[in-house]
Amino acid sequence: MRGFPFLLCLFSMSCWVNLMPTAGDKIFHFGACRVSMSMTEIRAGFTAIKANIQSRDPIRTLSILSHPHSLHKVKSSDRCCITHQLFTFYVDKVFKHCRTEDSFVNRKISSIANSFLSVRRKLGQCREQNNCVCGEESTEKFKQILANYEGLNVTSAAMKSLGELDILLDWMEKSR
Repeated sequence: MRGFPFLLCLFSMSCWVNLMPTAGDKIFHFGACRVSMSMTEIRAGFTAIKANIQSRDPIRTLSILSHPHSLHKVKSSDRCCITHQLFTFYVDKVFKHCRTEDSFVNRKISSIANSFLSVRRKLGQCREQNNCVCGEESTEKFKQILANYEGLNVTSAAMKSLGELDILLDWMEKSR
């Protein structure tokens, strides 16, 4: 029992450290959820491969995420839900099918995917704690995104979605 206060203190400190943003991280507010993430790291990785990825997109007339303003119309209360859905979409569908013959591009994709996986986990925990429920608007918006994605073959849809990552990142930064 003598070590219990020390272990409790150590556990409390580790929880506190995990909640604090690291250097370069920003806090994002998605409805009731606050999540820290390194937007600079994600943007830098995406910028390094954007031209390569977008050059692989043969269908320029269709957008997976629609036009940039469509996400901006999502209500504040639905932002946690739609953001979690979008991060899950990118982790489960997009990144799994984005492989190129270029190892540099693949490493950048992997790095972005790892960042998204971490944020998705944080959003999932927050959604559970706050009982975030998806509203009709975010549900319909996400259904449209899935319909756009599923209308293409898997590889083309994944590359197009990755090429549109800046739409999602811009929306996240504007809704901060």
